[in-house]
This record gives sequence, C-alpha cells and structure tokens, in this order.
Amino acid sequence: LTLWVMAQVIRWGAARLARSALPRGRPALRLALAAIGGPGGETTSAALSLGLGLTVLAAVGQVDVNMRSVITEQLPQDSPAFFFIDIQNDQLAGFNADAADVTGVGEIASAPMLRGIITELNGVSSAEARKTIDPGAHWVLDGDRGVSYSATPPDGAEITEGEWWPADYQGPPLVSFSAEEGAEMGLNIGDTITVNVLGRDLTLTIANFRRINWRGLGINFLMILDPSTMAGAPHTHIATVHAEPNAEAPLLRRIGGAYPNVTAVAVRDAVARISDGLGELAAATRWGAAAVLITGLVVLIGAAAAGERRRSYEAAILKTLGASRGRILVSFALRAGLVGAAAGVVAVAFGAAASWGVITYVMQSDFAFDPVSAIGVVLGGAAASLIAGLIFAWRPLSQRPATVLRGRE
Repeated sequence: LTLWVMAQVIRWGAARLARSALPRGRPALRLALAAIGGPGGETTSAALSLGLGLTVLAAVGQVDVNMRSVITEQLPQDSPAFFFIDIQNDQLAGFNADAADVTGVGEIASAPMLRGIITELNGVSSAEARKTIDPGAHWVLDGDRGVSYSATPPDGAEITEGEWWPADYQGPPLVSFSAEEGAEMGLNIGDTITVNVLGRDLTLTIANFRRINWRGLGINFLMILDPSTMAGAPHTHIATVHAEPNAEAPLLRRIGGAYPNVTAVAVRDAVARISDGLGELAAATRWGAAAVLITGLVVLIGAAAAGERRRSYEAAILKTLGASRGRILVSFALRAGLVGAAAGVVAVAFGAAASWGVITYVMQSDFAFDPVSAIGVVLGGAAASLIAGLIFAWRPLSQRPATVLRGRE
C-alpha cells in the first residue's frame, strides 16, 4: 500500500514538473515527465514490481555496512590478543611471569572468576521475574553468568549509582551490578539478588551500579561481589594478554607447554570469524533479495510488453508531429530510467528506515547511512527499468505511423 501511495506521489510530481519551466527546451524530457505523470502509464506497476526487491537490497546493504563498522571500527584497536581461562590459584603468579617473559607481550590483566545462576530477584523466582522485566535483559537469567569479586573497583570502572564497599569490608554479602542490565530488570540500590554459586544460594544486596562497555573486549563481569562473601570458595582466574601479532605463537607455545589445563581464546580469530559469518549472512540475504528483484523485473517486463501497443500509438503521433526516432527513443529511455530511479529512491528511504531500526534497537549500535550502497540501489533500479523499457521500445519505433493510426480507427 505504501509503495502504491508513493507511486501516486511520483506521478503527481512528474506531472507538475512536466508543466514547469524545468524541461523547457528539452522536449524529450518533457515527454518523459508527461508520460510518467499521465494516466494509464507504467509508473504504478514499476514502483510496485521493483520497489519491494530494491527495498530489501537497500536494507541489507545498510545493515551489512553498519555491522562491519561495528566489527572493524567500533571495536577497540588495542583489544587483547588472547583470553586465558581456567588458571588455577597456584598458577596465577607463574602464568603472569611466563607470559610477561615473551618478547612482544604487553599488558596482562587477570581477575578471579566463578559461575553463578540468578535464581531470585527481590525474593521472586527468576521464572516469575522474566514476565515483568525488559525482554532485552532475559539473557541475564538464562543459564549461568560469570561472577567475580574485588576489594576495589576495577580499573576504569564508572560507578553510576551507589558506592563501592570499603577494602576491608566484613558484613552482609554485597554486589556491584551492571547499570544497563539493572535498569532493564527494574533493580535499584538496596534490592536483593539470589545467586546460586557452587550449589550454594547467596542473597546479595546491590551496593552500586557500574557502566560496562562490553565492546571494550576487556574483562567485564555482570556481577562483582565483595571479597568476604567469596572467602574460601574454590575458583579459577581469567586473564587477558595484549601481544603483538608476531608474539602470539611463542606466547601460545609457552603457556600451552607450562599450563596444559589453561584454555586460550584468540580474540583476533574470533573477530575474524564473526566478520566472515556476517559476510556470509549478508550474501545469503542478498541472494534472496535478488530473487525478489528478478521476480519484480519479470513483472516489469510483462507490464512493458502489455504497454507496447500504447507506445506504438504514441510513437506514431510523435512522428506525425515531426519528432525524430532518436528523440522518441530518448524520451522512452528517460521515462523508464526516471521511474526506476524514483523507485530506487523510495526503496533507499524505506530500506534505511528498516536498517536504522535493526542497528539501533536490535544491535544497540549507532546507525550511519552509507551513500555508496544507496547510490547502487538507485542506479540498479534505473538500469532494471531502463532495460525492461528499451526491450519493447524498438518495435513501436520501427512501425510506420500511417499503419498504426489506421489500425486505431
């Protein structure tokens, strides 16, 4: 329905332009605009047949560009080379020393890590709480989450509400929670969260909220507890290591040989696999959009074939009035190209709106309009319409005016 309405807007605009001073001295352009805006033309069918496929292509192109921007530009350039997990308590000091001894290794950071499942929010079971919290925070209650403890705020931590506990705190269990997820779950300072850690339920009081940049690719935890709560609990450590590319292989050999239980996760490989996966997904979606576009092109060709008789009559009239075959052909080409380009512009507008919604609300990232893919969609629409129109333009031009006009009597 929207594409149909836009087709009527295009017709109205073309009719107004045909009567304006813009095409003065350009009879081919005036004829094309008058044909687009006149009754019985192919504007509506072209907008409908091309519009859907071009809209899908425009949306896919904008989403693809923005997602690749997230991967290649918004992720930090100084991200760690590796995450190392399952480091035992008695291995941590040796791990740090061995990793630092490798040439090309930079910053090393580590934190204690356990796994816990949130079972209750303010005394309400997580199953019931899911019904009232923002769906965007449901992942917090799905499965186990990483849990850590610290006497002091992590480096670079931004406390948005509340205060951190004293370094020597001894008292009821406290927790520092992610500000964004806490807001989505409707939590406030002083609320309680029950977390099952190693089979033991811990009821934690929220002491503060922290703003977490998950894209920083550093060590981040949804929940950080006070140290006294976790005193004596068996746990391992997680570490991040920054290293130059030529130091990655020696680092893996050193750590793998000395600590076979420690698992390494290569950040660059993970980012590359994500980027490749997005490329494959975008390619598959483009093939689907191409199928829709081809179907629309077939419909467009059918509409052009159905209008061949009308164009033959139009060409005969124009020839009788003294128009050359070249001018008539240019008029037909302009008509088809302008209609296709207009459909492309409409498709870019709707495709950009759709991709803005996906990037902003689904991916929770900043949307940036990509003019290159948009221009490609507009030119593609113009080319498709032009080809369909010219295929059935030669025959009307080759017919004698007298034969066509007598046949209309």
